[in-house]
Amino acid sequence: MVTQGDKRAPGRAMLRAVGFKDEDFTKPIIGIASSWSNLTPCNMHIDGLARKADEGAKRGGGFPLTFGTITVSDGIAMGTEGMKYSLVSREVIADSIEVVSNAERFDGVLAIGGCDKNMPGALMAMARLNVPSIFVYGGTIKPGNVAGQDVDIVSIFEAVGAHATGKITRDQFKAIECGACPGAGSCGGMYTANTMASAIEALGMSLPYSSSQDAESEEKKESTSKAGEALIELIKKNIKPRDILTKKAFENAITLVMALGGSTNAVLHLMAIAKEAKVGLALGDFNRIGKKVPHLANLKPSGKYVMSDLNKKGGIPSVMKLLLDAGLIHGDCLTVTGRTVAENLKDVKAIADREIVRPLSDPFYPTAPMVILHGNLAPDGAVAKIGGLKTFYHRGPARIFDSEEEALDAILQRKIKANDVIVIRYEGPKGGPGMREMLSVTGALIGAGLGDSVALLTDGRFSGGSHGFVVGHIAPEAADRGPLAALKVGDVIAIDVKKLTLSVELDDKEIKARIKKLKPYKPKINTGVLAKYSKLVRSAAGGAVTCD
Repeated sequence: MVTQGDKRAPGRAMLRAVGFKDEDFTKPIIGIASSWSNLTPCNMHIDGLARKADEGAKRGGGFPLTFGTITVSDGIAMGTEGMKYSLVSREVIADSIEVVSNAERFDGVLAIGGCDKNMPGALMAMARLNVPSIFVYGGTIKPGNVAGQDVDIVSIFEAVGAHATGKITRDQFKAIECGACPGAGSCGGMYTANTMASAIEALGMSLPYSSSQDAESEEKKESTSKAGEALIELIKKNIKPRDILTKKAFENAITLVMALGGSTNAVLHLMAIAKEAKVGLALGDFNRIGKKVPHLANLKPSGKYVMSDLNKKGGIPSVMKLLLDAGLIHGDCLTVTGRTVAENLKDVKAIADREIVRPLSDPFYPTAPMVILHGNLAPDGAVAKIGGLKTFYHRGPARIFDSEEEALDAILQRKIKANDVIVIRYEGPKGGPGMREMLSVTGALIGAGLGDSVALLTDGRFSGGSHGFVVGHIAPEAADRGPLAALKVGDVIAIDVKKLTLSVELDDKEIKARIKKLKPYKPKINTGVLAKYSKLVRSAAGGAVTCD
């Protein structure tokens, strides 16, 4: 379409300027979407990986063309107005890859991502394009070390609350800040980046082992180069994303996320990817699968270890082998290797390190790390993160905040008491806008010693690094006149994780009467991309996508 025939001579002329020779015009043209940026350690090395992908694609017989897509650093933006743009960036990434790939008529697409939204954004674009595609994860950061203890980005978020309440000194606080991020790579625990990278490997859209490798390693460079070659084989075999992204593949991804104790953001992102792939994934699927798959991995934030530790013991394939042997994942799903999951895992040994990943007979926690709740506060559903919880029931008075900042100030000023239920509303996809993550708030709660005695509800979402008794993605959100908007200070809220319920002790008549009295919602922002996003975005219950 872009290189053949006399009519395409102008296009060939431009391609000659970027390196094409006569013999290259019959080769498959590969688009390499690089999310390189030096604004975050997650992506600061991806330019080098893009060059490795380029080498692999050329070695396989293709001609690669590299283009840029964006990233937003969640860790830097967290707790600020800038975090409103984080989830928006997922849509921008997906849209930009789609735009460039369709405009240039690429025969195949390879995307390289680092920070949280890079992964789902790239997969959403691949599902839309449905040309042979492969994803490469930039890799995980190595842990920092302070006073003989491993630290990471969540350590410093929690140190904010610890320092504010006098639990650590200023010197200790500064040492954690300086040691938390020692180099390149995405946040090291089972936070959102590592969760989504692992899910994508389980989906079959990245090469085995690639989601657990260190960013700063030779194996990461080698794997990226092999991905370039593998994409050419996908083109030859005409294997497309929607051949791989089946309902059973999504079930495999959910199973792995549950076993690893992954981020609640996996619910949002897998729903969005499934929508683009035209797969009927529902919130109920997460509870259905979660009932069969306990939390096996002793990984941060609810555990002790980081992805680098898991990688040394066999990486994601060793965990998938454990799950395959137990009959919990589908072995017949196709992957980007051109082989099935079972064929990829044929010679892999199931992980044997019981300290990092427990057997099914002796799980790290007996329940899945997250559940979907319903009730009169969440008619369309909510996501509860329960990994590491000491109790599965909380009942207490509501403390209402209409922004994340108000809630954080109350915690740091020691205004929150044991048994309170903190409610942060108007932070949903539409109301935020942008559905900010609440890591600053959850980190401050943990640091202040309130993680086990206070519950937190929001129509926003949580970082993969958040833990404690937290419930997010409440739908409908407050800005859509959901029941959350009807709450008043002191209303008694009950959360029962075992019964999968989230309710306020009010009857339906009272809730409806309160909602009827609410003033019409007025958007907080009326110009620019956030205003556009607020108008277009759909409910978190469907993945917070911007189109039907």
